Amino acid sequence: MPCEKFVSPCLRDTERKKVLVVSCDVYRPAAIDQLRTVAAQAGVDFFPSSPADKPVDIARNAVDWAKRHYHDVLLVDTAGRLAIDELMMKEIAELHAAIEPIETLFVVDAMMGQDAINTAKAFSEALPLTGVILTKLDGDARGGAALSVRHITGRPIKYAGVGEKLSGLEAFHPERMASRILGMGDVLSLIEDAKKGIDEQKAVEFAKKLKSGKSFDLADFKEQIGQMRKMGGLSSLMDKLPSQFAQAASQMPAGGEEKAIGRIEGIIDSMTPAERSKPELLKASRKRRIALGAGVQVQEVNRLLKQFEQTQKMMKQFSGGGMAKMMRGMKGMLPGMR
Repeated sequence: MPCEKFVSPCLRDTERKKVLVVSCDVYRPAAIDQLRTVAAQAGVDFFPSSPADKPVDIARNAVDWAKRHYHDVLLVDTAGRLAIDELMMKEIAELHAAIEPIETLFVVDAMMGQDAINTAKAFSEALPLTGVILTKLDGDARGGAALSVRHITGRPIKYAGVGEKLSGLEAFHPERMASRILGMGDVLSLIEDAKKGIDEQKAVEFAKKLKSGKSFDLADFKEQIGQMRKMGGLSSLMDKLPSQFAQAASQMPAGGEEKAIGRIEGIIDSMTPAERSKPELLKASRKRRIALGAGVQVQEVNRLLKQFEQTQKMMKQFSGGGMAKMMRGMKGMLPGMR
């Protein structure tokens, strides 16, 4: 099954492994180029292949290359296939026999419903699977698909895809998924995301600044939004919190979060250092200049300043108020969150 979105840099950064990836998908247009692009984004090595090559030959050559160049991990991306496609299923069985992989992970779309069950059954019969990766697990059907595929294959779900970005791959924890389904949130995963996405040194410096009584300015506001983006965005953060907090995320229009962040960053970038440090300087003429520089209306600048004031109040409260106060304050950080 296709695995382009699963070329995560965690093997390289967390496990300190030298990783090589190769595409044996000679059928889907641009599949090889797509994996090459993702490999470059993840900072891992890519073994070139061609649609004219046979998948088994590609895989064997990649294994030989990985051994000779001292790679720790080789990820072999095979073509997606349907259970009824006997020739394709025969091909993947031959490929498996040729390279004898340590891990054979079945990648399935959690939104496929009954088709996911049928495909899982066919793959478990054709290959000695060692685990499952469920994509789109942030969708509505996540619980049923996870239970069904686990039951049919008899193999553990090892990873969950919860987004299109490279960071949208999580180790699967059954108890955490049960908590999310029951509306209890997944604070442990949220903490792990924070560890991966937040610059610890900057966080310490920011905490010291707040503790010292120095004001929270627009440069800090932009920095915190950037840190939130690294954690998967506000919607991802809300999804891991208990349901009473997650309800706020449903008010954000689809695709609106990333656009809102882009507008905020554009407006702040159009300000001078003095204006970022002292927002009270922003009178009508300055606002018009900033709006022109950011390509937005003056109303957008006013809206940002209002959101900033709300966040500034939240930061003052947070020093002695805990998570509940912080989340109430976050509702006003971005357009659409009230």
